[in-house]
Amino acid sequence: MKDINGLISEIGVVPVIKLNNPERDAAPLAKALCAGGVPVAEVTFRAAGADKAIRLMRETCPDMLVGAGTVLTLEQVDAAFEAGAQFIVTPGFDPEIVAYCQEKGLAIYPGCTTPTDYHAALKFGLKVLKFFPAEQSGGLSKIKAMSAPFPMFKVMPTGGISLKNLKEYLSCPVICACGGSYMVTAELIDGGEWEKITELCRKSVEIVKEARANG
Repeated sequence: MKDINGLISEIGVVPVIKLNNPERDAAPLAKALCAGGVPVAEVTFRAAGADKAIRLMRETCPDMLVGAGTVLTLEQVDAAFEAGAQFIVTPGFDPEIVAYCQEKGLAIYPGCTTPTDYHAALKFGLKVLKFFPAEQSGGLSKIKAMSAPFPMFKVMPTGGISLKNLKEYLSCPVICACGGSYMVTAELIDGGEWEKITELCRKSVEIVKEARANG
């Protein structure tokens, strides 16, 4: 799990993806993300066939880091794991899912936005937490405030992240990476705008580099 944490931190941004047509879109999307320097994806279970999308993306780009998001049940963990998912992201903190992922050796990033969530995560020995929904839950100011009593955690904010505020978030040393869907919107995917997706990924990579160089 440390390796997964490190890889995600190195990339700095995690596309959060809902694929309505994995057979058509998973392979070209994987290629577009990798071409843009963002070889990672969180494929959400908000759409049917997420496990199929994970499998297709990993088959297309074997060196890509692919995980499952919006995971709500143990059955979804199993489906994602069998499809080749390398990490699991949940919108909230579910101790049963966290324990199950740890038993399977899967990196798990539960959604945590309160001191109670952070305290629960501490008991499971987690190092990186998802902060969701980031902007609606207090944004960077709350993340910084939470880091005072819990300095052991790195945070992956998701929700309301865009090119406009990406640098501000990544300039904070508490932030491991930012999750976002701005580079993989439904309009871009359904329209087959693979070059545009690659372009947005490249812009994101430049922001990551700039933020960390000045951090």
